[in-house]
Amino acid sequence: MLEYARLSVDQRLPLDRFLGQLSQFGYRRVDQVADPGEFALRGGVLDLFPATFESPLRIELDGSRVVSIRSFNPQTLETLDRHTLVVVLPRPVHARVSLEAPFESFVDLKEGDYAVHLEHGIGRYLGRAALPGREGPREALLLEYAGGDRLYVPMDQVHLVQKYVAFGARTPALHTLGGTAWQRAKARAYAGAWTYAKTLLELQAKRLALPGHAFAADHEWQRAFEAAFPYRETPDQMSAAADVKRDMERARPMDRVLLGDVGYGKTEVAMRAAFKAVMDHTQAAVLVPTTILAYQHHRTFTKRLQGFPVQVEMLSRFQSDAAQRQTLDALARGGCDIVIGTHRLLSGDVRFKDLGLLIVDEEQRFGVQDKERLKQWRTQLDVLTLSATPIPRTLYLALVGARDLSLIATPPENRHPIETHIVEEDDGALRRWLLKELERGGQTYLVHNRVHDIHRVARRVAELVPEARVGTAHGQMAEGELERVMVAFIEGALDVLVTTTIIESGIDIPNANTLIVRDADAFGLADLYQLRGRVGRFDRRAYAYLTVSKPSTLTAEARTRLTAMTEHTALGSGFKIAMEDLKLRGAGNLLGIEQSGHVTAVGFDLYCRLLREAVGRIKAEGPAPPEGASLAAMERR
Repeated sequence: MLEYARLSVDQRLPLDRFLGQLSQFGYRRVDQVADPGEFALRGGVLDLFPATFESPLRIELDGSRVVSIRSFNPQTLETLDRHTLVVVLPRPVHARVSLEAPFESFVDLKEGDYAVHLEHGIGRYLGRAALPGREGPREALLLEYAGGDRLYVPMDQVHLVQKYVAFGARTPALHTLGGTAWQRAKARAYAGAWTYAKTLLELQAKRLALPGHAFAADHEWQRAFEAAFPYRETPDQMSAAADVKRDMERARPMDRVLLGDVGYGKTEVAMRAAFKAVMDHTQAAVLVPTTILAYQHHRTFTKRLQGFPVQVEMLSRFQSDAAQRQTLDALARGGCDIVIGTHRLLSGDVRFKDLGLLIVDEEQRFGVQDKERLKQWRTQLDVLTLSATPIPRTLYLALVGARDLSLIATPPENRHPIETHIVEEDDGALRRWLLKELERGGQTYLVHNRVHDIHRVARRVAELVPEARVGTAHGQMAEGELERVMVAFIEGALDVLVTTTIIESGIDIPNANTLIVRDADAFGLADLYQLRGRVGRFDRRAYAYLTVSKPSTLTAEARTRLTAMTEHTALGSGFKIAMEDLKLRGAGNLLGIEQSGHVTAVGFDLYCRLLREAVGRIKAEGPAPPEGASLAAMERR
């Protein structure tokens, strides 16, 4: 079955076949069309209201030849526009997106932003306005289109509007209200989305066809372990944990992405999954990007598992060679149930007696070779990937349904947004910030990402605030020295830690609630967001100061990154940061040139909707491609 129908003037149209196709598309035959998804036939006149059009079409026939195609007003029958070619799609395209999907929405719009109306195309958002009506004025969004035309969108239709997002912050052309360019762009994007969805799902199908370990239902100790959680679970945490356990009990390898903002409880979900794996007599491995995070997770897992017969070990360069050999031996003979380690876990000398679950924390931090190794593991193991600011590819595949996704969007109780400032660096301000945190008994991170002079910066801090106990941490330190410094800071023996970005992933020190990032304009957006996530993990106000040498000399891109950090301070901003990152980075190898062109034509949000629709239809109907899935191929015929 074709996934769209092409109608053009002078085309020969086998009417019975076409009407059957409309029925397969979900269209209803009526006496007179009034709503999208309806058609009516009277003699040689076919009225059709395509699901993606704002007005119905009147198609006049001479026998089987299409004589004319025009849009008309169903009340007055007035001709609105004439067409030489139209493409009719099935699903309405503008079906509401479920609330759990983290797409951009109209609430993110600011005056002057480009916006996409699902029926009319790309316009410019001018703000809110009053729309006159019989029962008085109604509030509406006001969009401007080509030629100065304006469109009022009532508030009960705002689900049809999204912020325009494309790669590389490109400036789009405005569409013409009532024109055909938008409908053609949507049709081409859907045809391209179908082709891409088929490729994605073929790869996914190969993985799903492989046998996996079906874990047993929850052991009685699982309930006791979960009941020992010292905090109240959020609804999203409970839902995510249920998703993961359900996947584990299936006889196919799990490949689930768990997305949640920093401090939102992803680690607890991961611990419950690891405990379930151990209760079914298999081992679990937790792969993390830094030695410090391995140390932190080892402390967290060990404390949480006290009282249960579960052996947790660590494998990283913090350990001596003898300790590493001891851990490797325990893994091979089954004496270690859960191992937490860096990329050292991916080394060839690591052998497991029976590894059943791999948990990957912040996969974007790993190198190309590590990711290739992980691809091999994904075909054999249940894999759970944790991320706060996912790389565009992970976010994208999760959004369109090509990877299983769980979202933790509910903030923990008593959590406050982080107050974020972009400021010019100044010794007086630095002393005030440090003293303010010191006076309330808290700790401060000062990020200086250059090892060669980090000790000079630490000495300067100690001179500015002699009341503070200052330590230094960076990745080139000897293992024992770095471990001593980090333990001292974690246990409160230091007030200020002058550090590189070694602390950006997963370090959880509730008493540290001020962050100072020097030369913040040199950092990527996701890096800044990860760093900011090191504070604000307690029930007191946290502060992030992003310092620059001279604000007036910032590049446009650096200014955009820093502004995004000040705009996205609300709890749960990780997705918006990831979307901003998507715009700033550009397409890269995310989609390929052709699909990136479709994103530019219709915007990221609508392209994701089209692709997710294609993914859903292919999953429901099987992997066979629809005849003529490419619009270009249809036109060549």
